[in-house]
Amino acid sequence: MIDIGVVGAGAVGLTLAGRLAQHGATVVVFEAERARQRVGSKAICMQRETLEIWQRLGIGDRVAQRGVQWRIGRTYYRGRQLFEVHLPDTDEHFPPFVNISQSEVEDLLEGRLRGLGVPVHRGHRFTSLTQDVDGVTATFETDDGAVQHRFSYLVGADGAHSPVRHAIGMNFTGYTFDDRFLIADVRAELPMTNERHFHFDPPWNPGRQVLIHPQPDGVWRIDWQVPPETDADAVRASGDLDRRIRQVVGESTPYELVWMTGYRFSQRVADAFRDGRVFLAGDAAHVMSPFGARGLNSGISDAENLAWKLAAASNGAPDSLLDTYEAERRPAALANLAATEATMRFLAPHGPFRRAWRNLVLRMAPHSAWFRRRVNSGRLAEPASYEGAPSVTSGPDDGTLPRHGTVAPDARLPDGTRLREHLGRGFIVLLPRPVPASDLRAEPLVIGPRTVYGSERAWMIRPDGYIAGSAELDRPAGLGDQSMV
Repeated sequence: MIDIGVVGAGAVGLTLAGRLAQHGATVVVFEAERARQRVGSKAICMQRETLEIWQRLGIGDRVAQRGVQWRIGRTYYRGRQLFEVHLPDTDEHFPPFVNISQSEVEDLLEGRLRGLGVPVHRGHRFTSLTQDVDGVTATFETDDGAVQHRFSYLVGADGAHSPVRHAIGMNFTGYTFDDRFLIADVRAELPMTNERHFHFDPPWNPGRQVLIHPQPDGVWRIDWQVPPETDADAVRASGDLDRRIRQVVGESTPYELVWMTGYRFSQRVADAFRDGRVFLAGDAAHVMSPFGARGLNSGISDAENLAWKLAAASNGAPDSLLDTYEAERRPAALANLAATEATMRFLAPHGPFRRAWRNLVLRMAPHSAWFRRRVNSGRLAEPASYEGAPSVTSGPDDGTLPRHGTVAPDARLPDGTRLREHLGRGFIVLLPRPVPASDLRAEPLVIGPRTVYGSERAWMIRPDGYIAGSAELDRPAGLGDQSMV
């Protein structure tokens, strides 16, 4: 019997499958589409931690080198720049964000899966499942008729309309926004910096917003907030799309329309991410506004969190380990939904009072730091913290040290390598100096005393790069009681 079946060959499903294979699990991916569809800038903003996860798979550097790296977000009101935000940028390997089409990343991921020997069965449309105490039987419709496969566990990474989620009868609580958004990928030479440009109420989209992002090969993504009744095909056929693009690129600038679409987004989360031996990840588990680049990035973190736990459970780890997936990732989804909800309340305020307040904030922002801090054009994605989850112990007491349940900060090791180059395979114990190996329950790594981790503490790092626990160096045997492995 195969250890894990993954339904959905998007970025989340492919990342999950690759990481499962690296952890030693047998895994097969199933995809309804017969061939990969290259879909414009469906998602383009890849956050640093996402790149680190892909680096463990072997494609992170390729994604970063191919994409457009950026560190500054600029916000405008009625054509005038209000402020610019410089994203935190230490000496870490990757920039805060890289812009590249999700479709390109999926090509790289699928190539990596071939190298890992992971099959991707296309033209397999999931239709139903049954599960018992020993496994899951899934049925797929193919050109040759229905086929069934048996797994120890099944993961639905099959998008917002997830057939897997429907098959287990899981509620998808939330709502859909009224306003629509029009997206165009345009190839043109623009006198614009390769950064995020967010416009409130510009002269060429009065009363609404426009977001502009650079992409590779001289392509720019333009997002217009438009009235609910707007039809993308009608906008293109009428010439209104050309008018909108000309207002951004200029009347005399040649341009090529690469791709365009219209969409209305939702804010939803599954009531649970697990039903017995069936799990949900990515858009199958949660969907949200794109402002802040939290959708795909949070889905990749779902995959990284779930992969090592499913692989461990397939190898005999206690079933309770799998409960920690929902305990950690569902609160992360709720936090992302809260952040994107706050953004949308600012972008599209309902009622005269909220709209008057929003307009006052924008008018005063050039003159007041207090008002500038209240301008919300999307709180950009950052790794979730699992502090407070039942799976995470509190600590340490020293506020200058990293917290348990957070992503392990990178650090330069005495041999010149990065700490994060060593993460992702199994549990690791970080030490400022050598200690007897008999005191440790995981691979030791001497990091040296002069790092963010302090000089007298040992740290346990999980396979997904999160800090599992720490202890003073004179009692390293107390590190991570291993209830998680």
